Amino acid sequence: MVPTNPKSWLCALAITLSANTLSVNSKSASPDSIDGSASNLIHALGPQGVNLLKLQNRQKSHNAKLFVQDASSSYGSNLGDVPEDPFPEFLPYYFEQPLDHFTETNHTFGQRYWVSTRHYTPGAPSTPVFVLDGGETSGEDRLPFLDTGIVDILAAATGGVGVILEHRYYGNSIPVANFSTDSLRWLNNAQAAADSANFMANVKFPGIHEDLTAPGKPWIYYGGSYAGARAAHMRVLYPNLVFGAIASSGVTHATLSNWEYMEVIRLAAEPKCAAHLVGAIESIDSILALSREGGRRAGMGKMLKGLFGLASLENDEDFVSLLEAPLSSWQSKNWDPSVGSTVFDSFCAALVKPPFPFVSSPAVVDAPFGDASRLVKEEGLVLDYAVFNYAKYIREKYVSLCPEGMTVEECFGTYNDAQYQGTSLDQTWRLWMFQVCTEWGYFTTAPPDQKQPRIISRLLDLVYETRICAQAFPPGKHFRVPAMPNITAVNALGDFEIAADRLAIIDGEVDPWRPDTPHSQYAPDRKDTLTRPFKLIPNGVHHYDEFGLRNTADEPEEIKKIHGEMIVFVKDWLKQWKA
Repeated sequence: MVPTNPKSWLCALAITLSANTLSVNSKSASPDSIDGSASNLIHALGPQGVNLLKLQNRQKSHNAKLFVQDASSSYGSNLGDVPEDPFPEFLPYYFEQPLDHFTETNHTFGQRYWVSTRHYTPGAPSTPVFVLDGGETSGEDRLPFLDTGIVDILAAATGGVGVILEHRYYGNSIPVANFSTDSLRWLNNAQAAADSANFMANVKFPGIHEDLTAPGKPWIYYGGSYAGARAAHMRVLYPNLVFGAIASSGVTHATLSNWEYMEVIRLAAEPKCAAHLVGAIESIDSILALSREGGRRAGMGKMLKGLFGLASLENDEDFVSLLEAPLSSWQSKNWDPSVGSTVFDSFCAALVKPPFPFVSSPAVVDAPFGDASRLVKEEGLVLDYAVFNYAKYIREKYVSLCPEGMTVEECFGTYNDAQYQGTSLDQTWRLWMFQVCTEWGYFTTAPPDQKQPRIISRLLDLVYETRICAQAFPPGKHFRVPAMPNITAVNALGDFEIAADRLAIIDGEVDPWRPDTPHSQYAPDRKDTLTRPFKLIPNGVHHYDEFGLRNTADEPEEIKKIHGEMIVFVKDWLKQWKA
C-alpha cells in the first residue's frame, strides 16, 4: 500500500502491503465482533446474518473443545462442574398451551415461565402482575429484567408480582419435533397472543395460594422491540385481560423494505465516521459497477474483494452484505457498559485512523473523503485510505471467522439453497426468519433514492434480501410461505397509530427501529399523558428503559428519569383499577 502523494507521506514510499497475501487464520478470529442474538443478526443482515451466526456458533464450539482438551490447566480441572445459575431465585415452570388455539386439537406443549415474588404483597386488592413477553429469544435471556430490570423496578414500586413468559417455539417452549415449513405454521402473531391471553386467564403460580388471574387482578404487559409490538397488540386484542401495557421500542409498523434502519445510524453516528462510511460505500459501488461493465475493467471487482480477503466470493451482493456486519452492532449499544456493545465505536475508530502511525497531519486526517492527500494505491486501485481501513477491519473481524477447510464462498455465500434447509431443532435462526418471511418483513435494503447518501451498498435490494425465504422454507404439505410477508396482518392491529388508554409508548431517540414505531417520522405526533404515555428517551437506542441497576442511584439521569416516570404512570393506572 503506497500513498499517491509522496510529498505528504515521504516516509511511506517504501511501504507495500499486498492484501492478497494476508493469511486468514481462524485461530485469530473473535466471535465477540458479532453482536447480539440470532434475531438481532437476522434483523439487520438477513441471509448474511445467518451465515455469521453459524460461524459464530462453530467458533464457540471449537473454542469449547480446545478448552476441554486442556485438562492440565487450572481451568481444565473444573470443567466437569455445572455452570453456576446466575438467577437461582427464579425457577422455571411450565404452563400447558394448545398447539392451535383456533381449531380443535389435542396437541399441547409446555410454555416456560419464571416468577418473582420478592415484592409481592399477598391479599392486596389491586396486586399487579407484570408480565414481560420473552419475544424472539430464549426466556432465559430476559431474566436480568426480572432481577434488576424494568419488571423488578415496577414490582418493587407497587408490591407486585413479576413474570417472564417465554414465546412459543423459542427457548424450551417448543411445540414441534422439527422446524420444517409445516412445523412452523403455528408460529404467528395470533397464536402467540392467544398463548399470552390463556396464560393470564388461567395460570396458577406455584407457592401462591391467591388467585392472581386476569381479569381479577390488574395485569400489565411489557415488551421490548418485537415483544414491544406484541405488548401493544395485547392491549388492543385482549383489553379485558390486559389492564395496561408498555411498548418499549415496539415495532408496531411492519414493512417490507426497512431502509430507514441504516439511515438512523448514518445520521446518529459520529459525523466523520458517517462521512467516511458514505464515501467508502460509494467508492465500492462504483468499482463494482465498472467491473460489471466488462472490458479492461472487468477485474477491478475481484481486486477490490481481494483487499477484504474475499477475492473468491462469487457474488457482489454477498460481498457488500458482509460489509454491513459492524453496522448491525449499533442496535446493541446500551447505557449500561456491562451489557452494551462497543463494536460500532471500535469500527468507527478503525475506519478513520490514518494507515501509517507517523501520518497525523490535520491536513490529511481532517481532509474530506477522497481528497488527493488521502489517496492510496494498492493492487492497481487508487482509493481513500478509509476503504483500506474498512477492508482490514472486515478481514480481521469477520473473514477470519471462516475456518480452515472452508472457502469464503462456503462461509459467506448465500446462493446455495442447501445451506439454509436444515430443519433440526438446533437451527434456531429459522424461527425469527420464518416470522420475517410470513408476517413482519423488515428487510434491510439501501435507500430507494440512489442519490441519497447511504452506508450500505445499493446492491442490497428486496430481491436479494428476500431470496432466503424461498430457500429456507420450501412449500410444505400443509403450509406455504407467501411470496412476500403478509404485513397487513400486523399493521391491521393499529400500525403507527395504535393507541389505547393505559398503553404506554416508549422509544429511543437514535434507535434504528424508531422508524417502525409510533415515534416514526411517518407517524402523527401525540401528547404525552398519564393515561397514554408517549415518551422518547434522549440519545436512547433499543428499549433502553428495560435495563436497570441494582443500585438505581448509579443509573444515568435520563434512565432515572424514564424509570421514575414509568412508576408514576403505572401507579396512576392502578388507581383506576376496579376489581
